[in-house]
Amino acid sequence: MIFSKTLLRRHTVLPGFDLALGLTLLYLCLIVLIPLSATFLRSTSLTWPEFVEVVTSPRVVASYKLTFGSSLLAAAINAFFGLLVAWVLVRYQFVGRRLVDALVDLPFALPTAVAGITLTGLYSSNGWIGQWLEAVGVKVAFTPAGVFVAMTFIGLPFVVRTVQPILEDLSAELEEAAATLGASRWQSFTKVVLPIVTPALLTGFALAFARALGEYGSIIFIAGNMPMISEITPLLIITKLEQYDYAGATAIAVVMLVMSFILLLAINGLQAWTRKRQGK
Repeated sequence: MIFSKTLLRRHTVLPGFDLALGLTLLYLCLIVLIPLSATFLRSTSLTWPEFVEVVTSPRVVASYKLTFGSSLLAAAINAFFGLLVAWVLVRYQFVGRRLVDALVDLPFALPTAVAGITLTGLYSSNGWIGQWLEAVGVKVAFTPAGVFVAMTFIGLPFVVRTVQPILEDLSAELEEAAATLGASRWQSFTKVVLPIVTPALLTGFALAFARALGEYGSIIFIAGNMPMISEITPLLIITKLEQYDYAGATAIAVVMLVMSFILLLAINGLQAWTRKRQGK
């Protein structure tokens, strides 16, 4: 009797729980599960040999390598510098801090086409940055390097805004205590701060990776879109849709979905393992 009352009490902590849960599941089905299921079902119009031929063609494989490789590299770079930016914004007071904090959100607010045109103008051969880079033999615009630059640009805010609240809640007294016990600055950071922010840092990395993987608007302007060189997978999907090859487009999309899911699952597993080690 006591057990049943406990269950009932837990069940009715939030009024309208059943209705809220039902609406949540319905919304997720409409927005996420049904479109993804439709993508998988659409690709079944191809036979297995046809599916394999589409998703393993040299042009598609080259786009996989560029898209996933650049996304992972951009997310890794953003994880490092995003942690640095968040640390500076939280731990230091300086003139213009609010402006820097606002600038972090600029890639969120900036339309992707505007971002692409801006980056192309900066890194082209006659751009403010590109002219100096090309003088030393480095070409960014209309190369795979341009893809990486665009992905890095749009992914930084995800890391900063994920890590920043954790650093704000982290008391500076912990670092001071470590210092009084004889720890160096590097030891205080690696032994005290980093273990606490690692789960949030992994979350930011995953968000930045997922954002870069699906980016289209800002990349097509600076990439050059040359087959086998600087062509990203989302562009191939759009190209096949324009050719009315819906089955081929969904086949490539399915591969992207599966590979993205596996990578995100691995990151979430690493996140859970990190929390378990910390006893959370």
